[in-house]
Amino acid sequence: MKRLLILISLTSLLISISCKHDEHKKHEEATFIVTNPIKKDTIINKEYVGQIHSIQHIELRSLDEGYLQQIYVDEGQSVQKGQLLFKLQSIVYEAEVKKAEAELEYAKIEYQNTKMLADSNIVSPNELALAKAHYDKAKADLALAEAEFSFTEIRAPFNGIIGRFEDVRLGSLLEEGELLTTLSDNSKMWVYFNVPEAEYLNYTYNSSLDKLPKVTLQLANGRIYDENGVIETIEAKFNNETGNIAFRATFSNPNKILRHGQTGNIIMPTNLKNALLIPQKATFEILDKRNVFVVDNNSKIQTREIEIEAELNHLFVVKKGLKPEDKILLEGLRKVKNGEKIATKIVNPDTVFSHLDLYVE
Repeated sequence: MKRLLILISLTSLLISISCKHDEHKKHEEATFIVTNPIKKDTIINKEYVGQIHSIQHIELRSLDEGYLQQIYVDEGQSVQKGQLLFKLQSIVYEAEVKKAEAELEYAKIEYQNTKMLADSNIVSPNELALAKAHYDKAKADLALAEAEFSFTEIRAPFNGIIGRFEDVRLGSLLEEGELLTTLSDNSKMWVYFNVPEAEYLNYTYNSSLDKLPKVTLQLANGRIYDENGVIETIEAKFNNETGNIAFRATFSNPNKILRHGQTGNIIMPTNLKNALLIPQKATFEILDKRNVFVVDNNSKIQTREIEIEAELNHLFVVKKGLKPEDKILLEGLRKVKNGEKIATKIVNPDTVFSHLDLYVE
């Protein structure tokens, strides 16, 4: 029985050694494709969080105190410049206007009569001047009464969209200056986005404000807005807490899709000179850090951490960690270990980059 157990153990050991030998032999016979990073001028898209604002956005407030008599519009309604929106009770102001009109008519007649008499040298010039002063005062009183009457009517100062009503309803007693609603002109929209200082310097050193590229807007649902934006202004100072400076891009809004208070991502194209590019599939992650396998002159592979500046379709732009002359492993990353010696086949990077979608494991 003991001999049988020894025989079984020896057989298992021989089989295990044979399998490992075959596996090692097979691994030695495998040839792995390696290539080099390549330097090229390219364009990358920088993304910034944007805050969307109407080109005009104001609060509509009561100009006087009184009871709210009429509401002529609804929330979200489009209105035209000069359109009547709200009306306060105006009985007293209407009476004041009628009184001022009557006093003006009386002063006008008195002035005309005095002028006729003065022309005939019946009254002195001083009496004519006094009548003229009364007439002018009556005109000013009427203008004041009409201005006060106009305070009972809240009209749209420009074309726009009515916002949410505050706590105002028909019959509400309003105080002077009380907030009624907001009005937004959404014909064009301003999108503000913050740019770090280093990137701001890159933009301004390379081109003037009027030559900055047009930008696109990615909406909250991931869709790209149909209209392109133009960067028209940059804020005067940096935010000392964040180290950023605000850019403002203007977008036309013909279909009124954009509304005040929305958010989105500004996508800004940036030219990179002599960018160092590698295939994305040549990288792997260790503890959220990007790495590649670099093959040395003795065909040994070493793990090297790299820093990624930007991501393109199938490509990474490398900021730090590689040189153009480095050889990196393109395929079989899961089949090798750090420090191993492997058989390699060098493929020209131009060939690799032109067929990236074919190099799929």
